[in-house]
Amino acid sequence: MELLQGAVRAYAWGSRTTIPELLGRPVPSPHPEAELWYGAHPGDPARVRRADGSEVSLLEIVDADPHGQLGTRCADRWDGRLPFLLKILAAEEPLSMQAHPSAEQAAEGYAREEAAGIPRDAANRNYPDPTAKPELVCALTEFHALAGFRDPYRTVRLLREIETPGLAHYVELLAGQPDPDGLRALFTTWITLPQSALDELLPEVLDACVRHVREGGEFAVECRTVLQLGEAHPRDAGVLAALLLNRVTLRSGEALYLPAGNLHLYLYGTAIEILANSDNILRCGLTPKHVDVPELLRVVDFQCGDMPVLTGEPDGSAAVYRTGTPEFQLSRVDWDSVDRREVELDGSGPEILLCTAGEVLLYDDEGTKVELRRGESVWRPASDPAVRVRAVGEEVAQLFRATSGTSLRGH
Repeated sequence: MELLQGAVRAYAWGSRTTIPELLGRPVPSPHPEAELWYGAHPGDPARVRRADGSEVSLLEIVDADPHGQLGTRCADRWDGRLPFLLKILAAEEPLSMQAHPSAEQAAEGYAREEAAGIPRDAANRNYPDPTAKPELVCALTEFHALAGFRDPYRTVRLLREIETPGLAHYVELLAGQPDPDGLRALFTTWITLPQSALDELLPEVLDACVRHVREGGEFAVECRTVLQLGEAHPRDAGVLAALLLNRVTLRSGEALYLPAGNLHLYLYGTAIEILANSDNILRCGLTPKHVDVPELLRVVDFQCGDMPVLTGEPDGSAAVYRTGTPEFQLSRVDWDSVDRREVELDGSGPEILLCTAGEVLLYDDEGTKVELRRGESVWRPASDPAVRVRAVGEEVAQLFRATSGTSLRGH
């Protein structure tokens, strides 16, 4: 059990205050800081702080002893790689609209691009690795997202509320087939429109959204989101695609699970994200990065309906966000101002423990003690003994626990 220092990622959509404030650094930061990575991702691994004050990459530690660090089952299943990546997201502006492949799609796409000789770091590479990328996002503050295709009957109502001459044909296209196949047809039509047609249709749609918001219409929140995206990306087909997705607002502690094929877009807020340790992303738009429409259409899942919001199932003293994903599991422990109960965490590892509020003390039967304040974390390899944790002081405290899937823990 050793202290872990996350890797800060700077992207234009990030916040200048959230991550610096969490880490106790001067606020605001010189540049937007969007993500804080706690993991062994080759692109930016976290660093373990040794007792002597030295630091070493978590990736180096795992590579040097995969079975001891990950446990035999986990190491064998994931070829000696830590299968998950834990992040803090600090979004001030919307990210790109995207979906991720299934394990089978990733393996096939990776093999195809390897055979074609596309460099793994090329801008037009869709599959830099052969693994799936499911993810779960859990709100720390109010968190806003678009995720999954809305029930088509409700989408038809929205489109009729903002209907314009240029939009009418597309409304009828979905109204005539209000199911996943109809959504696929409309989505495909919109994201393959010639730029000249898009330049005519988008201003009409945005003007109609303005009117709907001013009138206090039923879909005012959805229309405000489309207007926000349209202002940032005035000629992008992703703005139209946003009309088809569920608009979700998560409260602190609520989460969304985004399996393979789920089209989504994070809009604003601070959250914990846990995902498979993969870089496979198929973008739909709202980004200057590579968009491969045919490949995107192979991956996107057009099943529709409300997105389930997870609140965490009680499991002893923890709330567990169950997804069945083999790569990861996320759980949360909360203490209020009077609750100072002791919680035991088994020694099945590997895991990362991250304190997001207050202060907690971790200790085991071998005499190891680590105190975590807000923003601090530890790495616990599979070989570690069970650890107990309790809140320190009188403040509200919160601890997140990131592990591999239940079937792959231990030795």
